[in-house]
Amino acid sequence: MVDNDGLSWTAQLDPAAGPRYLQIVAQLEGAVATGLLRPGDRLPPQRRLAEHLAVDLTTVTRAFGEARERGLIDAVTGRGSFISARQEQEGPPLDLSMTIPPAPKGLRLGELMQRGIAEILARSDADQLMNYHGGAGSLAERAAGAAWLAPLMGTVSPQRIAVVPGAQTGLNALLSLLAGPGETILMEPLAYPGLIGAARQRGLAMAPVASDENGPLPDALDEAAGRYDARLFALTPTLQNPTCITIPERRRIDLIAVARKRDLTLIEDDPYSLLAGDAPVPLAALAPERTWHVATLSKVLTPGLRTAFMAMPEGADSTPFLAALRATALMPAPLMTALAAHWIRIGAAKDLLDGVRHEAAERQTLARGILPETMQAHPHALHVWQPLPAHWARDRLIERAREAGLGVMAADAFSTGGVAPDAIRIALGAIPERARLAEALGLLAALIRDGG
Repeated sequence: MVDNDGLSWTAQLDPAAGPRYLQIVAQLEGAVATGLLRPGDRLPPQRRLAEHLAVDLTTVTRAFGEARERGLIDAVTGRGSFISARQEQEGPPLDLSMTIPPAPKGLRLGELMQRGIAEILARSDADQLMNYHGGAGSLAERAAGAAWLAPLMGTVSPQRIAVVPGAQTGLNALLSLLAGPGETILMEPLAYPGLIGAARQRGLAMAPVASDENGPLPDALDEAAGRYDARLFALTPTLQNPTCITIPERRRIDLIAVARKRDLTLIEDDPYSLLAGDAPVPLAALAPERTWHVATLSKVLTPGLRTAFMAMPEGADSTPFLAALRATALMPAPLMTALAAHWIRIGAAKDLLDGVRHEAAERQTLARGILPETMQAHPHALHVWQPLPAHWARDRLIERAREAGLGVMAADAFSTGGVAPDAIRIALGAIPERARLAEALGLLAALIRDGG
C-alpha cells in the first residue's frame, strides 16, 4: 500500500491467516523490526486504520490493546498512539542500576535534535561552533543557565553562571579548587557515587554527617565541622541519591546557620529540584554567599546532553574556578552547549522535562504496586530506595539478582563512611518499556520476599 497518513506499514489482511487483530499486531512488529516504523512514530487514528483495512473499529481497538500489552506501542491521552521508545533486548540483563531519565512517550528525540541543530546552524557560524571556546560560556548560554535556574532561585545574574561539560566535570574542578589532599570534606552518610569518586581522586578524606529522615542533622554538622576542622560540606538536598530524601526548608535554614557559624563552603549538587516539582528553596538561594550550586541537564532531560550550569557564590572571583575547570576539561562541546541553550530559550527543554516527569510518575506508580511497602520514594524520582528484610544481606541479594539477570546497586556504592545499611537502590529509567520494567520489578520483588 502507498503511504497514506502513515499507513505504509499495512498490508491486506488474509481471512485464512488467523484472527485479524493479531495480523495487525504482526504487521506492527514487522514494521518495527525492519525500521519502517521507528520509536516515537505516531500511528494513524484507529478509525482511519479500520477504514483503510476494511475491518470494524473493534478489531483495531483489540489489536492496539494487544500491542500495548506487548510493549510495542504506547498511548498518550489526547495525542494518540505511538511506537514505543524501546530498545530491543532479549533476556537479561534487566538494568535497574543506572539512574537515567526515561524517554517521554510520544517524543522523538532524534527529530528534536535535528530541528534544533538546523535552527542553530541557520543563525550561527558552523566554523565557530567547531572551534575552541574558553571561559564560562557565551553570555547567551549563561543567560540560558540563569533562566533554567530561575523557577527555583529567582533572578540570577548570568555573570554568576558557568557552563560546564556535565556535573561530574564541574564537581571535579570544584574539589580541586576548594580542597587539598588530606583535607576532610563533610558529606551525607550515603551520597552520589560520582561525588565520592571525585573526592577520592583528589585525595580527600570523607566524613559522614549523621542524618535522619529529614536529612543531615544540624548538631551533627556542627560537631563534625569542629572535629575535622572542615571547610566543605557537599550534599544533594532534593531527591537525594540514593535515599530520595528531600531536606525540608526549616532544616535547610538550620544547616545554613551552622555553615555560617563554622564558615563552611556548601556544594549543592542539585540535578532533581526542577524534576521534583515541589522542592524547597535551594541552599544557593538561602545562602548565596557560600554556596556552589551544580545543576545538570543530563540527569533530567537526556544523558547525552552533557551540559550543566554552575551557579557561583555571590561575589566569588570566577577566574580560579574557570582555571580549574579548564585543567579538568578544556571546554564544553560548543554544539551541545548551543543546543541546550536553544532548547531552554524556545521552551523545548521544559517540554522535555515535563515529559520525563510524567513518565517518572507512571514508573513510580508501577513500582509502588510491585515492590515491598518499605520502599522510600518520591512521585517524580527516577529511583527508589529499598531497605531489605532481616533475612537478606545485601551482598547475597545482589548476587542472586545478578544470577536472575537483574542489575541493582547495593548501599556500599553510596557509603561515605561507617557501615552501609542492608538496602539497595532501584533505578526506574534505564529499561525503556514499562512492561519490561514491571517484569524486572516483579522478579526483584519475588527475590526480596524469598528467604534467601
